[in-house]
Amino acid sequence: MANIDLSSLPPGFYPSYETCDQISQICPVKATTLGYSPNLGVNIFVAIGFGLFGLITLATGLWKKTWGFSIAVAAGCILECVGYIGRVLLSENAWNGDAFKMQIVAIVLGPTLVCIGLYLTLRHIVISLNAELSRIAPRLYPVFFVPADISCLVIQAIGGGVAAAAGRDNYNILKHGNRIIMAGIVLQVIVLGAFGGLAGDYLVRVTKAFNQSPGMEGSALWKDRKFRVFLWAMGGAYAALMIRCIYRIAEMAGGWANHIMQHESSFVVLESFMVLIACGLLACAAPGFLFPEMSHNQRIKDLGKGRQQGGVDVEMAGAGEKATGPSTSPSDTERGPGTGEVAFEN
Repeated sequence: MANIDLSSLPPGFYPSYETCDQISQICPVKATTLGYSPNLGVNIFVAIGFGLFGLITLATGLWKKTWGFSIAVAAGCILECVGYIGRVLLSENAWNGDAFKMQIVAIVLGPTLVCIGLYLTLRHIVISLNAELSRIAPRLYPVFFVPADISCLVIQAIGGGVAAAAGRDNYNILKHGNRIIMAGIVLQVIVLGAFGGLAGDYLVRVTKAFNQSPGMEGSALWKDRKFRVFLWAMGGAYAALMIRCIYRIAEMAGGWANHIMQHESSFVVLESFMVLIACGLLACAAPGFLFPEMSHNQRIKDLGKGRQQGGVDVEMAGAGEKATGPSTSPSDTERGPGTGEVAFEN
């Protein structure tokens, strides 16, 4: 906890969210977990930014039918908006216990949902480019990473519950709670790092393969400028989220109310702005516009074309023509050999 001069406090009194409801001489702002009153202007700006990006993501997702991605990212943005509304309330009263809990829960949960959007995206990138170049089946990316990411969140929630139940008097239980939280954060960094490693490995293999065989399946999409912008946006969002997670490890390493947690500028730059940048990139570089292969409608359209063309070939064969099998439409060429992996959920 923050260093507080207890000599000026009433005997047996200690400032906490249970004993204080507003800033006063015996309940100074330095005694709060954050140790400061959050900056009102910054938190209003960030809350509006997350709300705006959430609405943009949800609107484009419903319009272009990139449902899974858009719902996950929009939900993350909305939670972040709620969290920063909590910090706006804390700027008015740093001893608002409900606002403190609201911002803690929402700001921890929000980025986890944004990460789920990234995990869903990689699956469709692999399917649309060239599934054969991936070391694992495309469907396994979300099957592994989404539950793993949610598990990290559950671990952090358990740690928070243990720490909250300990109170300030049972220091040993409080330390165990902090350690559980740290384990969840470290695991999240490991999961995010593994995802980045697999994604990077796949992109390296794709680059090498397309350089050696410029005309192979998926090369048209790989050369598409919009798709390249989309990839850069996903990479920027990934980097911002990774920076945020690493900061969280340092922030929690010293326990509640340590000097890093009580340094507002670090939080604003490495937490608030990093997640805001990630959400902004995902909203402005929406897959519905830059990567339409991820759209539910587009995948159904491509599948329908393939079936229709296959039916024509069979009829021609029955009339005495030589059966050539299903021909490949331009969209199928861009999608690569992994079209069998296509599912209708994002």
